Amino acid sequence: MNLEQLVFDRDGLIPAIIQDAESGEVLMLAYMNREAVAKSLETGVTHFWSRSRQKLWRKGETSGHVQTIVNSYYDCDADTLLFQVEQTGAACHTGHHSCFYRGIDKEHGGIAVSDKTKEPDNAAEDGEAYEASKVPEAASNKAAILKELYDVVTERRDHPREGSYTNYLFTKGLDKILKKVGEESAEVIIAAKNRSREEVTYEVSDLIYHLTVLLVEQGVTLDDIYTELRKRRPR
Repeated sequence: MNLEQLVFDRDGLIPAIIQDAESGEVLMLAYMNREAVAKSLETGVTHFWSRSRQKLWRKGETSGHVQTIVNSYYDCDADTLLFQVEQTGAACHTGHHSCFYRGIDKEHGGIAVSDKTKEPDNAAEDGEAYEASKVPEAASNKAAILKELYDVVTERRDHPREGSYTNYLFTKGLDKILKKVGEESAEVIIAAKNRSREEVTYEVSDLIYHLTVLLVEQGVTLDDIYTELRKRRPR
C-alpha cells in the first residue's frame, strides 16, 4: 500500500473497514488520518483517528481488544481502506464481537437485533421454537452464525423481551439452564444411537443453543472458546 496513492477527505481522513480475517465478518468501520495509516502499517495493529477526541488512538489500548493486521487493501478509487485482522476480544465497545449486530426492521422502519421472525408463543420448557432457529445465515461464512447467535442471546439478557424463551431461561437461572444442557445432551446421545442424521442435526442445534445461553450466563465469550481450541491444534 502506497500512502501517496490514498485519497483523504477534506478533514484529512479516510474510512477504514475492519474485517475478521478468519470468518470474513465485518467488525467495524472507523477513520484514519495519514499518521494512523502509517502507524497501522508500521506496527501491524490498527490505529485510528478519533473524531470526537481529536486524537490518534490504538485499538485495544485500554480494553486489550487489539486488532492484528493480516492483510491491507485499498479500493479502486483509493478513498477507502480494508484491513483483515485477527481480533482479540470484542471489536465493538458494547462487548459484541462486531459493531454490526443489529438488523434493520423493514416492516416497522426501525432498528432491531437480527432475529426478525416471530417470538415463541410461550416460554414452556418443551417449546423449542427458540431464537436459535431465527438467526440469519451469514452469506460469506456459515460459521459466523455462532457469533450472531451469541449476540442475540446477549441482547436478550441485556434487553428482555416478553415471550422470549431465552429470557425465560435467564429468569429461571443457572440451575434451569444446566438442566436444559443436560437434557439436550441426552437427546443428542439418543439421536446418535438411533443412527438418524436428521435427529442428530436437530438435537445438536438445540444443544449448541443452550450451551450458548450458558456461555453468556457465565460471561464466557466465543473468543475464549476459540482461543482454547487453537491451543489444542495438532502441532
